[in-house]
Amino acid sequence: MPAYNEMLNNNDSVRRPYGKVAKWIDSMHGNIFEEKHNEAKDLLKRIGITFSIYKQNDLNERLIPFDMVPRIFTSKEWDILEKGVIQRTKAINLFINDIYNSGEILKDKIIPPELIYKNKAYEPSMVGFTPPKKIFSHITGSDIVRTSNNSFMILEDNCRTPSGVSYMMQNREIMMRMFPSLFLENSISPIDDYPIFLRNMLSSVAPKKCNNNEPVIVILTPGSYNSAYYEHSFLADLMGIELVEGRDLFVEKDIVYMRTVRGRQKVDVLYRRIDDQYLDPLFFDRNSIIGVPGIMSAYRNGNITICNAPGSGIADDKAIYTYVPDMIKFYLGEKPILKNVKTWKCGNSQDLKFVKENIKDLVIKEVHGSGGYGMLIGQYSTKNQINLFLKKILKNPENFIAQPTLSLSTCPTYIKNSLEQRHVDFRPFCLQGDSIKLCKGGLTRVALKENSLIVNSSQGGGVKDTWILQPKDNYAK
Repeated sequence: MPAYNEMLNNNDSVRRPYGKVAKWIDSMHGNIFEEKHNEAKDLLKRIGITFSIYKQNDLNERLIPFDMVPRIFTSKEWDILEKGVIQRTKAINLFINDIYNSGEILKDKIIPPELIYKNKAYEPSMVGFTPPKKIFSHITGSDIVRTSNNSFMILEDNCRTPSGVSYMMQNREIMMRMFPSLFLENSISPIDDYPIFLRNMLSSVAPKKCNNNEPVIVILTPGSYNSAYYEHSFLADLMGIELVEGRDLFVEKDIVYMRTVRGRQKVDVLYRRIDDQYLDPLFFDRNSIIGVPGIMSAYRNGNITICNAPGSGIADDKAIYTYVPDMIKFYLGEKPILKNVKTWKCGNSQDLKFVKENIKDLVIKEVHGSGGYGMLIGQYSTKNQINLFLKKILKNPENFIAQPTLSLSTCPTYIKNSLEQRHVDFRPFCLQGDSIKLCKGGLTRVALKENSLIVNSSQGGGVKDTWILQPKDNYAK
C-alpha cells in the first residue's frame, strides 16, 4: 500500500492546506530552489545549529539537514493531536507517580510488576517520594506517525530528556527570514512563545521551601561535547537563565548553590539535560564527573526541583509503551484518543513465536534503544542481518519488542535539484506544571534517503518547519 501523501490527494490534486505552498513551489523557477537551499545551509552555519554523532569514540559534528518545504496541519487535525497528546501526558505522569508511591496499577494487575521492578530505568531512590505538584515528567515529546488522512499513531514516548525543540524554533526562524511572504499569505500559529511557557512552567514547580519571588532556574548540561549542547545553550539564552555544568554547582547542608562572580547563589529549579546515572555520583554512577554530588539528597529534602524527575525514563521503555492505553483507561477513565502502534513483546512466548515467523515483515527494537540504534527493519535487511539479530532476540527476548512496518506518511522534500517524497514523523512538546500545554508546532523529522523509514538526526535524517494553520485557513481536504 503506498504511503499517505500529505500534500497530494489520490488524484494528484493538491490538498487545500498546501494550496498556497504549492503555488509558491511552482513560482521557484530555474535554480532558485537550489540557491535558497544553499542560503539555508549558510544560515545554519552562521547560527551554529549542529548535531554531534559518536562513532567509535570519534566525535563528528554536522549541520542538521534542513528542508524548505513545510509540513502542514490544519487546526482540526491539530485539535485531535493536542487532545490526544495532553491525555497521554497526563496518564503517563500519573503512572510514574503511582509506581513510585502506592502502586495501584500493579495491585490491580494492569501491568506485570517484573516489568517495573526489573527495569533498568526504574529508580529505587524515588520510592516514596512525591515531587512538587506530583509531576515527574514536566517536558514530554511523544513521537507521532501518520498513516492516512485521519490516522495518527503514537510511535513512542520521550519523558526523560526529550530534545529537538531548538530545531523546531530555528526551522521557523529560517523560514521567516527567507520567505516572509509565506507567513503573510498563510495564518500560521506562532511558536516563539515556547521559551516563555517553558520558563513559567519551571517557575511553577519550584519547591515550597523556595523563598524567592522569582525562583532561580538553571539548565544543567554535560558540556559542549554533548550532541544536544546547542539546544541547551539556545534555551538558556532565550529564557534568560544560566547554563551550568556540574562543576558550577555544589551542595551544602542539602541546599544546591551555583558559583558566580558575586559569590554563591541558591538554585531552586534544575532543568537537567543529563541522564539519571550521571546526575549524582553519591546516588548513581560513582565515576560520574558531570553530575552534582549530593543533589539527590537536596532534592529528596524538598530544597530543589529537578525537571524531569529522576526515574521518569521508565516511561520511555518500549515495553511499558504497550500499556499506555491501559494507563489512560485506569487513571483517567477515558478511551485513548491517539492509538499505539500494534506491538509484540518478545518476552511473551506467543508474541516471540509470531516474531520469529514474521520477522521479515516487522520492525524490531530494543526496549531501551533510541536514536534509531538497536533496531532491525526486516524488509530492508539481508537474510544474514536477520539471522544475527534473531540470535540477539533469542538470547534476551525481554529486551526487544516488534512492530509492523508502518507506511509512514510522506512530504515533498528537496533532494538534488528536485522535489521528492520522503517519509516523516512528528514530535510535539508538552509542558506540565500548574497547567498542561502543548506548543502549537513541533519537530518534523524527515528521512532523507529514498524509502528509508529512519528519521533520526543521528542516522542522517533532516528537519522541516511545521505549520499549524489557524482556523480561518482551516481546510480539511
